Amino acid sequence: MAKIIALMNQKGGVGKTTSTINLAACLAVAEKRTLVIDLDPQGNGSVSLGLDSSQHTACNIYHAMIGNADIREAIYETELPNLHICPSDNNLSGAEIELVSEFAREAKLKNAFVSIQDDYDYILIDCPPSLGLLTVNALNAANSFLVPMQTEYLAMEGLAQLVNTVKLIKNNLNPALEMEGILLTMFDGRASLHKQVSAEIRRHFEDKVFETVIPRNVKLAECPSFGKPIILYDIESKGSEAYLALAKEVILKERAAQVDQDQIPAVPNASQIDNSVTQQLQ
Repeated sequence: MAKIIALMNQKGGVGKTTSTINLAACLAVAEKRTLVIDLDPQGNGSVSLGLDSSQHTACNIYHAMIGNADIREAIYETELPNLHICPSDNNLSGAEIELVSEFAREAKLKNAFVSIQDDYDYILIDCPPSLGLLTVNALNAANSFLVPMQTEYLAMEGLAQLVNTVKLIKNNLNPALEMEGILLTMFDGRASLHKQVSAEIRRHFEDKVFETVIPRNVKLAECPSFGKPIILYDIESKGSEAYLALAKEVILKERAAQVDQDQIPAVPNASQIDNSVTQQLQ
């Protein structure tokens, strides 16, 4: 069954879509069957993986959520064999209004996932930069949420509101929802402010912060305009190295959780898998 991770932050411009696309691509390189759900009406995730809007106007995540299509019909292939995407377009911006009077409107995405959960190892949801009905749907459907956060003080201001929203979802809709982690993005090691903010976030959230830090990188900014994830655009860049490291961290974190729950075989087999993944991510 797929692990579903919602990447969310109500503040825009923190590297949320960049992180969704590039983490997904790196998971796919590690031979993990991965699906990206572009739940942002801007459709930037779809463009970043090379989809032309004319390709999916007739069927995308909007049609699946309002019940006009099965989600399988809205899934498209990408350049990477193990990476698929369910795109979006501007129609999704009206979905919140259309769904407001619907029964169980907060479970539309969760219900759409039922038929595909066994088809993938990971499903990553690129949430819109808001805490509206679309994000509520994502959190209700997800096993965990990942928060990309820019290493600047203003980026921390909305964190309290985000945490409160997650608490409401856990208490009323999805009690199993967990924090996957906080991902520090657009980090500039030369700036003392970035170092201070990074240290403060790690002090407060401790092991909930990923060890991997995404640097401010020109190649990461360029690759969406070419419709490619960073590992296909420039695999030797600092941005590529960072997202490969993040993918490894996510995989090993899930494996550790499975060990705790006695859901995987004995250690020798796990070690063999670990070595295989490490080789592919290097």
